[in-house]
Amino acid sequence: MKAAVFHGPRRPLTVEDVPLPEVRAGEILVRVAACGVCHTDLHYLDHDVPTFRKPPLILGHEPAGLVERIGAGVLAVAEGDRVLLPAVLTCGTCELCRAGRENICLGMAMFGNHIDGAFAEYVRAPAKDAVRLPPELSLEEAAVIADAVSTPYHAVVNRARVRAGDTVAVFGCGGVGLNAVQLAVAVGATVIAVDLDAKKLALAREFGARDVIDAAAHPEPAREVKRLTGGGVDVAFEAVGSPRTLTAACDALRRGGKLCVIGYSEKPFELNAARLMFHELEVMGSLGCRPVDYPRVVRMVQSGRIRVGPLITGRFPLERINDALDALRAGEGIRNVVIPGRAGGEKAPPKT
Repeated sequence: MKAAVFHGPRRPLTVEDVPLPEVRAGEILVRVAACGVCHTDLHYLDHDVPTFRKPPLILGHEPAGLVERIGAGVLAVAEGDRVLLPAVLTCGTCELCRAGRENICLGMAMFGNHIDGAFAEYVRAPAKDAVRLPPELSLEEAAVIADAVSTPYHAVVNRARVRAGDTVAVFGCGGVGLNAVQLAVAVGATVIAVDLDAKKLALAREFGARDVIDAAAHPEPAREVKRLTGGGVDVAFEAVGSPRTLTAACDALRRGGKLCVIGYSEKPFELNAARLMFHELEVMGSLGCRPVDYPRVVRMVQSGRIRVGPLITGRFPLERINDALDALRAGEGIRNVVIPGRAGGEKAPPKT
């Protein structure tokens, strides 16, 4: 099969012929229809963040496709089923899994990090983790759900526990941040979106943000958030992974507020311990999504409460994977997807 192989940082991916994965008991082989391109991939490629398994390795952790083959003992899915695969696979037996916190499983495996991912024509996965899809949901949209929707769902619903009537600020309106906007609106919050890109802010408003803040025009966006809210927000989400925006998001909180960190950064950020104590602030991280929540997210997209189609702004064949990554580096579009085996690649049609 064809796959885009990662051989190390500061090098382009190379499309190569690699062996087709062998399906073992309890596993499935999925023919990849689409795989989202994520900033996490750039961390490995550009920022020297090491993968758990040393290269060579196939990246790509947002897959959806068709079940091509099933291993012995697989009953939950059948050949031909349309499925998405979660970005984080769980063991199901460790103490955290048994406590309902599978997304931080002690034995977790992530596509394109611990095991070969889905920038390939086929990917192997545990059958227990596959999420069957309704026929009306496109596989391209399902690939976006696999991480860019499910991750902010967990952040909004499970970690920050946003409630109807809360005020929320979302710092960073890429794919994950825009879905944090949508999800916070869906549960009844009033949302302020913060970004440097006017097009992304316009989309955030389309997705329900009451106010938007252009951080280029307001270099101290926390001050603007406090002006708009009369003192700060109940919850701030940081979806960039930057010490500067982490500090700004924390500064935007009212007394008793919560900072939820979704963006990845290996760098520290400053936190005023006196303010943390005196204002009873909460700071929490958020990783991935629990398996039990994926069907809930799919139903939200299926019902139209969350819109995924407008987020897909570029479609690339596997042979142009490096073009997709370059577009991400340049901040072009919201979510690009790789479609293995498809010739040409084209931009998403305009939305009406």
